[in-house]
Amino acid sequence: MPRAQSTEDGRPRTVDGQRHRQSRCQRLFPDPQPLVERLGRDFFRQLPESPGVYLMHDAAGVVLYVGKAKNLRKRLNGYRVANSDRMARRHLRLLRAVARIELQACADERAALMTEAELLRSLRPKFNRAGTWPAPSRFFAWRCCDDQIHLTVAEAPPTDWRVCGPLGRRASILRGAAARLLWVATFPEFGFTGLPIGWFHGVFAPEIIVPCGPLIGLAALKLEGLLNGQSAEFCDWVRAQMPGALNRFDQTALDAEFENLTELMTPNRPADIRPADIKTKPAVISSF
Repeated sequence: MPRAQSTEDGRPRTVDGQRHRQSRCQRLFPDPQPLVERLGRDFFRQLPESPGVYLMHDAAGVVLYVGKAKNLRKRLNGYRVANSDRMARRHLRLLRAVARIELQACADERAALMTEAELLRSLRPKFNRAGTWPAPSRFFAWRCCDDQIHLTVAEAPPTDWRVCGPLGRRASILRGAAARLLWVATFPEFGFTGLPIGWFHGVFAPEIIVPCGPLIGLAALKLEGLLNGQSAEFCDWVRAQMPGALNRFDQTALDAEFENLTELMTPNRPADIRPADIKTKPAVISSF
């Protein structure tokens, strides 16, 4: 039952009735459209339906906000109405302050993401919260100990480890993918269902240990090649270790890992992955 309230003349009224009247008031007084008033409707009609970056300037030319979009027209049309029920106060203040919107076309969404990241770090706009400061430098590091490969992520290159980076947040993703693939290459009979607890879902100890047994020398050589840009050769080696006929789950998981690994090791990624930064050493067993 809706809660009953009383009007000034004593007649009962409901909360639902109040909401209905508020809705009618909103229809009578539509939400403001500060950007439409300032930039004109033609600006929004003529926006390109392509990837790009947009910079919102104030009257003095200062960049207040930087964003990227797969479809600039669709994204920017979302700013037309300053609805106080749907927008945060910070965004409402932004819309009231914007005097000009600058567009930068990009070849694709990935290029737009990279351009946005560069602009955020260089301009540090007032209304952007994320991405305005460089992410911590993270390095993927590995070493051999007896017949094991140890993998870790560190904010500074550790001594006595082979190092690749800095990779930013992708260092942890690379570490997980490398650990799982090294494991299934060493224990193909167990497949992905036989991974140590938590590994399939990305739950690892700070230092991952993969027991490689007699494969240690070859596994270390293939891992070093992977970090030097030979991702196809690494994937081919892992596939060759697997049984001829994989079940559907293992095949799907393996294909996903290969795709993820190839994407991670693609040069000029937004996370500044640079495989050439690896400190190359002979693929021999080293000690702690």
